[in-house]
Amino acid sequence: MNTTTHRIVASLKRLRRSSYEDPERGWVILITLAAIVLAGIIIWDIWAFDTVAKGGVIGRRVASTTPAFDSAVIDKIQGIFDTRAAEEAKYITGAYHFTDPSQ
Repeated sequence: MNTTTHRIVASLKRLRRSSYEDPERGWVILITLAAIVLAGIIIWDIWAFDTVAKGGVIGRRVASTTPAFDSAVIDKIQGIFDTRAAEEAKYITGAYHFTDPSQ
């Protein structure tokens, strides 16, 4: 083995032999780290909510946006719905006369 690698492995073995297992210490460390992470998440959420509630933006503000749709298409669809509404009104007002075969 390389001399540096040998020294690192020997140091790790020495540390491993001199340490003893303490499950209580491990749990305390784990719970402490979890509490710190939870506190960080809560603080981040409060900050993000406050920023958005005041009208701010999280991240970079976009200078200008292009419309994601074409208004001509929306006008065409609105025309189709208007035509359908006019046909429905003809049935309701009695403009169309038809004979009911069940009578």
